[in-house]
Amino acid sequence: MDTFTPDPRRWWALAALVASMLTLGFDTTILNVALPTMAADLGATTGEQQWMADAYVVVFAALMLPAGLLGDRFGRRLMLVVGLGIFLAGSLVGALADGVGAVIAARAVMGVGAALVTPLALSVLPSLFAPEERAKAVGITSAASALGLPLGPIVGGWLLNHFWWGSVFLVNVPMAALGIAACVLLLPETRDPASPTVDVVSTALTATGLGALVYGIIEAPGRGWGDPLVLGALTGAVVLLTALVLRERRVERPMLDMTLLAHRGFLLNTVAATLVMFVLSGLLFVLPPYLQAVLGHDALGTGLRLLPMMGGLLVASRTAPQLTARFGARAAVTAGLVVLAFAAFLGSRTTTDSGYGFTALWLSVTGLGFGFALIPAMNSALDALPRDRAGSGSGLLMTLRQVGGAIGIALLGSLLAGTFRDRLHTGGLPPRAADTAGDSVVAAHLVAERVGSADLAASANSAYVHGMGVVLLVCGVAALVSALPAAAFLPGAARPDRAPAAPVMADGEADARQ
Repeated sequence: MDTFTPDPRRWWALAALVASMLTLGFDTTILNVALPTMAADLGATTGEQQWMADAYVVVFAALMLPAGLLGDRFGRRLMLVVGLGIFLAGSLVGALADGVGAVIAARAVMGVGAALVTPLALSVLPSLFAPEERAKAVGITSAASALGLPLGPIVGGWLLNHFWWGSVFLVNVPMAALGIAACVLLLPETRDPASPTVDVVSTALTATGLGALVYGIIEAPGRGWGDPLVLGALTGAVVLLTALVLRERRVERPMLDMTLLAHRGFLLNTVAATLVMFVLSGLLFVLPPYLQAVLGHDALGTGLRLLPMMGGLLVASRTAPQLTARFGARAAVTAGLVVLAFAAFLGSRTTTDSGYGFTALWLSVTGLGFGFALIPAMNSALDALPRDRAGSGSGLLMTLRQVGGAIGIALLGSLLAGTFRDRLHTGGLPPRAADTAGDSVVAAHLVAERVGSADLAASANSAYVHGMGVVLLVCGVAALVSALPAAAFLPGAARPDRAPAAPVMADGEADARQ
């Protein structure tokens, strides 16, 4: 076509896409606030809570790239409708679930739907908007997902204060239904028959390898790192992921183009962005139980008390581009990682008597560090690639950051669980009650209430805060260690011949998934 005729209904279609992306955007953070309540009602251990969070992220990371290819080949509107339908079905199953296994299964199904929707929501925009409007449309869609981060805990907290925990799943149903109706009525069908076919073997290797890795990490605190099942899962993960890399290097049109990692700027910025998601996901997993079980706030209060971190993130998102333009990406990413490390070290000094004021302080600094490290790292990662590799680079960047988020929940959650169990004093309790109390801080408080032991509740609070401090120390060390190669090896400034805003914003849309 020589001319582009904009669809008169395009802004209505965009509104529906925004509603869908907003729903996906706050879905992960809404669950973090609900986990302590679900742990109490379902008797979920820390490991089971990790699976409730990670089932979604692992499936999402494994299926995002093949999902995009399915849309290219069979129709983006069709796959969007299918993805929203799967997400809706998973949300219904989650709302009606009466056990931990059903919740984990529902989260995995929702991950399948989200993997279809996330890349395709942006890929349909070129068929709706002329080039002069497209950047604005991408920005609005990206902002909808980013807005989900602070909205998730608040919406989740309000729902939990007024309804049962299944309401955090049920809220997705009308939003997904609206998205389906809008896609059917307003979106034109587009496809790209020349796109690569979906590599079923690579997809299976990705899903099973990531699943085995996360399983081994989550099970290790309870079973021990030397347990045959844990060792088998971790060994299997190494074998499967190695096979994936070798296969992707051999095929002519790889789904995960590992040759992109040969670009130093892309590799180092991707590592930095992945680490930030590792820390962010782990932190959002360990913070709500501290705010609810230790400090005694309700679900809505917990959501509101996470806002200082989101506020810092929003401030950084406004100022990071100017900082990068003036001092270069290397300075911005390095400064962000150093600020993140400082915030984590400060947070590790939290005690049971610190109160929320101290927590709000280091949460605000944490948000600033996230924003200053993440946004320039994403920009610079894609800026380091040739223009014709930006699409595949964006896909690889999103996938690796999702993997970072999954491993963050698994590894930092497992570190917390092991430390909590080791520090908890359960002397004088029956063996079964002592074992239950060691499952999580929420379980320990329930046991303490049942047996009337103030000492157990105090010990649980102390053990949890100590475990959270250990997690934050690990986060701080990881951020500081990452800042050193960033300062030494990252390019100093963006290349002037590049205009990375559109692809970066597209990638930024997926950023709020974690």
